[in-house]
Amino acid sequence: FTQMEDECGRFPPEPSEGNSQRGSVASSVTRAQDVLVYLVGDSAVHLCMEGVGCVSVQELGRCVREALQIPDLAMDAFAFWLCSPLLELQLKPKHQPYKLCRQWQDLLYRFTEASEDDISQDEPCLQYRRNVFYPRSKELQIKKEEVLRLLYDEARVNILAGRFPCDPETWMGLGALSFAVEVGVGLDTQEATSALRERKLLSFLPAHVLGGSGGLFSTLRGKGVRNAGLEHSLLEEYQKISISGNTPAERTTQLLLQYLSACHSLPYYGCAFFSGEIDKPSQGILHRAGLKAVNVGISLEGVYVMDIKEKHVLLGLRFSELSWDHSYPEGEGDSHILWLEFDGEEAGTPVNKLLKIYSKQAELMSGLIELCVELRSLADGGAATGTDGEGGRRGRLHRQSSVVCSRVQSLNTISYVDNGKEIKRLKPKRAASFFTRQTQPPTYTAVQVAESLEQR
Repeated sequence: FTQMEDECGRFPPEPSEGNSQRGSVASSVTRAQDVLVYLVGDSAVHLCMEGVGCVSVQELGRCVREALQIPDLAMDAFAFWLCSPLLELQLKPKHQPYKLCRQWQDLLYRFTEASEDDISQDEPCLQYRRNVFYPRSKELQIKKEEVLRLLYDEARVNILAGRFPCDPETWMGLGALSFAVEVGVGLDTQEATSALRERKLLSFLPAHVLGGSGGLFSTLRGKGVRNAGLEHSLLEEYQKISISGNTPAERTTQLLLQYLSACHSLPYYGCAFFSGEIDKPSQGILHRAGLKAVNVGISLEGVYVMDIKEKHVLLGLRFSELSWDHSYPEGEGDSHILWLEFDGEEAGTPVNKLLKIYSKQAELMSGLIELCVELRSLADGGAATGTDGEGGRRGRLHRQSSVVCSRVQSLNTISYVDNGKEIKRLKPKRAASFFTRQTQPPTYTAVQVAESLEQR
């Protein structure tokens, strides 16, 4: 992403004991070779190019846009990514995909916790998908069906995979729209039921919604009853869909726009995602804790920490609501940590809270946050972003029933309060306080390095 590269645009090697996995690219000759650029879904763009080993993302982009007939208005909507089950990286225009593929094992060792066996077997694909730096405000100005279809396909995959947590009314409405995109509108109940059963609910509703729990037989029985209810609800939502348009193409375009517009209501739409872990709060008599697996989504809008298992948001912050930093491991067995600082409350007292996110991708996350903050600042003319209309002051974070709202109480955070003389610790101490930068001039007292902090 950003600060992980040297001046030549290459990923710098991490100091290591073993020999580098990186191979020479000199064997990449200039003869024409086949290149497959995958789209989100089941299709790919097949290109035949010369000098593949030296082709940049910028050059490749021109060929793909021409093949997909993407207009100039939407040329920045998409970017190239190197993706595998272990790691996803958006590439810059100057990057050379072939060379980065040759370095893939090095990148996995540096940015993932994967085993040597998994790393040795992992292979990235070159994917053409939404650019994390593309503003949402521009997206719905696009009217070309082919472009909207690409954006829709990606959003749909994220919804079905549970990567975009959403409430039942949202995923049911999106499922109905997706069903309408596939079969059209206006089918009667019998026709729609037959079409839905032929295509399966799993094609339209998130996988975790259709899953069960408990023993095998109770699970199968409960799952069947539940899915029958979901099928009925989806068909009801389908019958409510109303669009205009004289041609099938016009109606499809409207459905795609409705789907994307609904996705825009989710604050993490358009995020790049990273894997990490956070501390669980202590539980039980023995105060047992542990780690919780999370997805961290970062976009031009802010940072979102999501529970992978429960499929809900633990913390969502706009850039005007947080400070951040990245710390490197201090000793063997330590982790890279992304620190997020934000306003909170302890027993009615306003405090500064710190959340630790353990991840070898913390460096990537920190660099992306910094770049997004800079881009937002430029777009807003340097003004503070994400205010609530009350003189720039931020609203308090409240836990709500919706899965898209922050669950601050369920986080194991470190809390501080400034009483005007010194910073007092309200939770167990950590090694040091180190916040050295803020996204915007703060409207609260940030944690500062203080000797008293180490003594309490």
